[in-house]
Amino acid sequence: MKTRSAPDLPVPPAPVGPPPRTAGLLRLGRTVAVPVDTRAVLVSVALLVLLAVAAVTTLTLGRLGIPLRDLPSALFGEPRGMDKLILDRLRGPRLVTGIGAGAAFGVAGALFQSVTRNPLGSPDVIGLSGGAGAGAATVALLAPGFPVSVGALVGAVVAMAVVYLATGTGFGDPGRLVVAGIGVSALTAALTQYVVYAVERDQATVLSSYLNGSLATRDWTDASTIWGLLLVAVPLTLLISRSLTISEMGDELTTALGTDPRRTRTAAVVLSTALAAGAVTVAGPIAFISLTAPQIARRLAPAPGPRIALSALTGATLLVLADLAAQHLPLTDDLPVGIYTMALGGVYLGYLLVREWKKGTL
Repeated sequence: MKTRSAPDLPVPPAPVGPPPRTAGLLRLGRTVAVPVDTRAVLVSVALLVLLAVAAVTTLTLGRLGIPLRDLPSALFGEPRGMDKLILDRLRGPRLVTGIGAGAAFGVAGALFQSVTRNPLGSPDVIGLSGGAGAGAATVALLAPGFPVSVGALVGAVVAMAVVYLATGTGFGDPGRLVVAGIGVSALTAALTQYVVYAVERDQATVLSSYLNGSLATRDWTDASTIWGLLLVAVPLTLLISRSLTISEMGDELTTALGTDPRRTRTAAVVLSTALAAGAVTVAGPIAFISLTAPQIARRLAPAPGPRIALSALTGATLLVLADLAAQHLPLTDDLPVGIYTMALGGVYLGYLLVREWKKGTL
């Protein structure tokens, strides 16, 4: 009598991706235990400390800084005289706007890199920054008295609308999204350069500073704008973060688990665009924060999925440190912060090239 052998079962593939997170349990009483990513918590605390140090240094360093011994009373009491001027007009709004804009850029980059599954992905790639720059340039040329930031916001929205229509599938196909974005970026860059050459010299100087990204002359309206956007958008990103983590496994598995990958990607791109557009509106198209912050966050605390909170903290810290350098390094008077973030991005891309060369993938 012949016995039927059991069918060969497929062997599941070895897991690919970042190493598993270091998890612990946060116990609430005797019956509730919540899993906690211990490494992510420690990294978050370290980033908060670094951000606090950078913020204190921003407020106290230099000839116009508040003396360190007077800072607590100025922050928590009733500042007067020069201290009030520094907190209310010179450095306070600049610092708060920089923290918010950096966090928005960081979260926007984390969402976009998760959608495209590409470490070099960022909202800059799909033409958002280029559209904002073209919008600001057009306003400077055609309506010199109109706020440049409003033109930037309109330009960013128009650029995203063109990308959406050009793909033929909306924001659901990452490959088409990137190709359409590159085309829109090229067109907007040409328009921006034409305007810079066409406007008068004084206007061109101001416009050039904005196009490089600057936190100078920010006010509390800018700070409230970006923080209001963060309060609305960040909770929404946290709601879709689990779906994004699942979608990184591939569309077939994602669909089998009951998640619509196209809808998730569209929601992530829309939120990413809104956050990046808001940050560009208040600070200009600051380069490379949305590219580098999520990658630094992933390397500090490796785990699947977008690192929303860590990317926000990393982006805020990078932008505040870059702005601190812009204010105090003796290169030129108040060089736009975007120049320093471009240098940061160049170093980061160089690091990636060296790493890939050593791995033999170039």
